[in-house]
Amino acid sequence: MKQSLLAYIIFALFLSSCAPLKKRDKSAEALANYREDISGTLITFPELSEMAISNETTSTISGEMAVDKDLATSLKTFRERNQSDRNWSGFTVLVYSGVDREAAFKTRDDLYTNFEGMKVEMQYQQPRYLVKVGRFINRIEAQAYFYQLKNEFPAARIVPERFQREGYVNPDPIQDAER
Repeated sequence: MKQSLLAYIIFALFLSSCAPLKKRDKSAEALANYREDISGTLITFPELSEMAISNETTSTISGEMAVDKDLATSLKTFRERNQSDRNWSGFTVLVYSGVDREAAFKTRDDLYTNFEGMKVEMQYQQPRYLVKVGRFINRIEAQAYFYQLKNEFPAARIVPERFQREGYVNPDPIQDAER
């Protein structure tokens, strides 16, 4: 009994869900008179002739002196900020990095004899020796030295480095009595 009742309910739901959908009675003729005003939300642009006249008047007023003044101000602040920093970031070519002291001195001597124009620097950072060439602001400048060294020193690579600024004066030195 329960099964037949359940079957009737399911059959009734099935028939009601398959009923034809009623179409809307909106035809193209009913929408033919529809109008919407969106002119209040549209962006308006000035005429090109007005823009040309306004550009001519502003260019004669500002001129090159305004750009030169802004550029000079920017360069001054950039220079002051750089002079206040003790170190600057750049790149160097690392030719040798290892724990063998004799190999480090041999690499340095080979660089002095074979590449005379290059500034060679040797550092000891416990427990390794580093032999570096040059101080460069960006990686592109270091590429020229790197390609010259790559044939004789295949382990050479360009590495980022922090350099101490030459002529740096500490603006607020701590005196021994203050410590």
